[in-house]
Amino acid sequence: MIDIYLCDDDEPIRRRIEAALKQKILIEDYDMQIVCSTGAPENLLEHLKTGGQNLYFLDVELQDGQWDGFLLGREIRRQDPRGILVYITSYGDLACRTFQYHLEAFDYIVKTPDRLEASLSDCLKALQDRLMTERQAPVQVYPVRTGSALRYVPLQDILFFETAPRPHHVLLHTVTGRMDFLGSLNEIEAELKGRFLRTHRAYLVALDKIEAIDLKKGKLLAGGMECLISRAARPRLLELAGQTCCPVPFRKSSLPFRK
Repeated sequence: MIDIYLCDDDEPIRRRIEAALKQKILIEDYDMQIVCSTGAPENLLEHLKTGGQNLYFLDVELQDGQWDGFLLGREIRRQDPRGILVYITSYGDLACRTFQYHLEAFDYIVKTPDRLEASLSDCLKALQDRLMTERQAPVQVYPVRTGSALRYVPLQDILFFETAPRPHHVLLHTVTGRMDFLGSLNEIEAELKGRFLRTHRAYLVALDKIEAIDLKKGKLLAGGMECLISRAARPRLLELAGQTCCPVPFRKSSLPFRK
């Protein structure tokens, strides 16, 4: 389910946008819902819930002493790095402004009276098409936002994810280094299920990078680095180690496999 947040302080326009979105969602039976429609940026931020996939329609020209659409988008991006931003404006080219604020907008919709509903409809269809394509295609890279930069890390290079000392941050260990980013192991596990195993509440390990397991010490090796093993993960690890035909390669090093 995609949750939609709408912020436009022009109430008649906001009602038109909300009606157009609801109609398109109903007609096409999209797995989407409007959870917040407001003219106040603070109200949107108060209602903001992360963890799922969120879509934001933001007016650029907000008449607010503290916020405009770009500052609001930057705060949303800080709290919800995976959020999809769509800007609604009375003007044309916004690409330069969004670049200055280090924002990635999915679409720009101009408030043309005779094209507003059609533009909103086209935007939802384009987003739905992209999401369907992503779901059908096998994931080969994992997107990581560090600061204002978005990096795409090949899955084949990832060793494991680890909870970071900073709250709500994750450490990503690869064959070439390590990076810290805002994220949740629970969300990452849901996205990469099947290729990675939660060996411990603090570790999510690539199955094809496991080199050795020591259940007595409650540790395994991935890329030469130690990761912890919880009691809950032991049956799955034993199952993988005993399989003759695993869904992913399972390598054993010269270290003993101890039960």
